[in-house]
Amino acid sequence: MPWALPLPRPLWGRPSTKAVVTAGVFITTLWKLKFFLNPSEVSGEAPKHTEPLVVLVWKWPSTQVPNISGDVCHELYDITGCWLTMERRLLGQANVVVFPHARLQPGRDRLPTERPPGQNWVWVSLESPSNTKALAGWNQTFNWVMTYRQDSDIFIPYGKLVPNQSATVNIPRKTNLVSWVISNYHRTQKRAEVYKNLSRYLHVNIYGKANKKPLCKDCLLPTTSKSKFYLAFENSIHQDYITEKLWRNSLMAGTVPVVLGPPRANYEQFIPADSFIHVNDFGSLAELATFLKTMNSSRYQQFFAWQKRYSVKLYADWRERICTICTVYPNLPRGRVYPNLESWFNT
Repeated sequence: MPWALPLPRPLWGRPSTKAVVTAGVFITTLWKLKFFLNPSEVSGEAPKHTEPLVVLVWKWPSTQVPNISGDVCHELYDITGCWLTMERRLLGQANVVVFPHARLQPGRDRLPTERPPGQNWVWVSLESPSNTKALAGWNQTFNWVMTYRQDSDIFIPYGKLVPNQSATVNIPRKTNLVSWVISNYHRTQKRAEVYKNLSRYLHVNIYGKANKKPLCKDCLLPTTSKSKFYLAFENSIHQDYITEKLWRNSLMAGTVPVVLGPPRANYEQFIPADSFIHVNDFGSLAELATFLKTMNSSRYQQFFAWQKRYSVKLYADWRERICTICTVYPNLPRGRVYPNLESWFNT
């Protein structure tokens, strides 16, 4: 754009009145055109980045840090213009800084003392409020939140159904009725109470550390797939808190999930109503047990109708989750800080 074009001038002496007026009109037109082409400069919208968006991860969310060198977002997930780094010396160049809650400890972890202009900080957590402590220490700190909740600025579910027109149904061979994989068993949890009462009416095959039957990573799905039903019981009950217990251990394995978590209506925002069984569908656990034990083959197969239209996409790589920030960045709100993070997350 020729912003530096010379003004019209006569070939001799002082410019004439007509020339001055013409120049004024010309400059005004260019000025208006500039803001027409760059509305973000006057509207407060996020500027369009011609260079890659720099996302600095303050601490990696998991204990094992993968390779994030090079253009991993493009190479792995076809997300362009997104550069991930853990080099804190690049703080001044970062557009976004990511702070995973599970890796931060208020009072012990020092966050940057200054925030460069235009830089946004993201609080990240995949845990439920029941398992998230010391939130008050991070009030008035973060611009955006990135969680499993649909009302987050950046929504990162544990999994989702993606369209798949294969029109095929795959139900693995079944050798037992119900299974459950559980690592952290606490008597005070709702799921422990439900299991204890349900087990009075039917046998549940239990795997995992809690029963001293740990499963290797590649053994989990082949094991749970042998059961007709899987107890997809969440460790705590909160809105949208639907974890890999549903997506991986059950749906991906090819077994019918019996869910304990948020209300049925919440599950139906993610998966078809006829693809799962909710504990609250029954007046008692005795009724639930009878329903599972007496189900005929035709009724059982109806639970897999979703496979004709969808397949499961599991989010298991933190690189993909963090790369997602770049895809939603242009639409995220600017100039906002969460005054009370604890209040928001516990609502």
